[in-house]
Amino acid sequence: MTPRNYDIAELRRLDVAHHLPAQTDYKLQRDAGGSRIITRADGCTIFDGDGNAILDGMAGLWCVQVGYGRKELAEAAYEQMLELPYYNTFFKTAAPTTIQLAAKVASLLGGNLQHIFFNNSGSEAIDTIIRLARYYWQVKGEPNRNIIISRVNGYHGSTIAGASLGGMKAMHDQGGPWVPGIEHVMQPYAFQEGFGEDEAAFRDRAVDAIEQRILEVGPENVAAFIGEPVQGAGGVIIPPDGYWPAVEAVCRKYGILLICDEVICGYGRLGSWFGFQHYGVKPDLVSMAKGISSGYLPISAVGVADHIVETLREKGGDFVHGYTYSGHPTSAAVALKNLEIMEREDLVGRVKTDTGPYLAKGLAALAGHPLVGETRSLGLIGAVEIVSEKGTNHRFGGVPGKAGPIVRDLCIQNGLMVRAVRDTVVMSPPLILSKDQIDQILGIIRKSLDEAVPVLQSQFR
Repeated sequence: MTPRNYDIAELRRLDVAHHLPAQTDYKLQRDAGGSRIITRADGCTIFDGDGNAILDGMAGLWCVQVGYGRKELAEAAYEQMLELPYYNTFFKTAAPTTIQLAAKVASLLGGNLQHIFFNNSGSEAIDTIIRLARYYWQVKGEPNRNIIISRVNGYHGSTIAGASLGGMKAMHDQGGPWVPGIEHVMQPYAFQEGFGEDEAAFRDRAVDAIEQRILEVGPENVAAFIGEPVQGAGGVIIPPDGYWPAVEAVCRKYGILLICDEVICGYGRLGSWFGFQHYGVKPDLVSMAKGISSGYLPISAVGVADHIVETLREKGGDFVHGYTYSGHPTSAAVALKNLEIMEREDLVGRVKTDTGPYLAKGLAALAGHPLVGETRSLGLIGAVEIVSEKGTNHRFGGVPGKAGPIVRDLCIQNGLMVRAVRDTVVMSPPLILSKDQIDQILGIIRKSLDEAVPVLQSQFR
């Protein structure tokens, strides 16, 4: 396909004049003269309007599992649009592709997670989970069970409900008041909150924080605990060994629901179809989005355990919840084809046994750099912690967030799209990534770290 010619200067002008991008400092957008304009993409590479080819180390926004330019996905959307572009799932109706996708997702989830509710985004999936969990306990005759326990620095979306459930201070500082009945406990972030602590002791402390909060608010008032298997937007926080089975045991002890937010970890990111499968736990509710369609069209889902659905069916009556585009037939058709591609190319197995271990080995070698306090990865999600003093978790300027953006911007300048979460440089590349491209990622990060040394030393003497 011949690339289209765009007037980039005019697009930047229009961007400032009319477009409000997501999670953006609008003063910086204006002062910079507009956004970076991404004009096309192919495989693992994006191209901007200035002619730069940039290896996409973020898979868009943690989501483009099969890479860019997949003609099969475009054809699936085209064919479905000709046959049935849209219909809703209200009024006792459903489209064939919607039902087929529900069955396919249920087969991948396995176990008793055999029922699927469709939404449009991860944030909407979280809204659905909040309502569904609380409604379930109402039907069970325990309406006081409405508290949901989440984690500090957890990310569960940008709607009012999602931001309330998440534990990010920057979000909580804007736009409240927030949804009541949500409690936040410590995150299992050993590098920041348990530096130098015995791993097992730190794990037990993080799990105990959940149990103590349950006891503080009263088990009879708690509906559920939620967490990402690996915290993505929080900084690729990989919990210590044994954390998730211990969390599950606490939930079962007090009879509360276990919710796994798989919006980032799901669909192969960790080397299993879902993160809960990697950690060997059995959640009652699962949120999914992003990788289900590789981001080609918006769609998300909630996996619901049999016992929850059986309770609702026994009670009867409408679950008065849903969206205009829930189970959108074209999005479902694209998601089905995306999952077909992932299975055909064994992308999940490849991440688990080949590219995931290769990335981990490369990051381990990078850990010797004088700016690096720690590297970590699981499957094709990874992080590099930037520190001011080797052997510590001290940050430049004495507070987190000064060095990370500098290293990130140098990486982008050098041809790699990554993200900075405070002083953590994070990556989540497409699952089709080759070993040569992993080497390229690691080489650019090392080069950027080298270039950052004099900049950071001059700014933070």
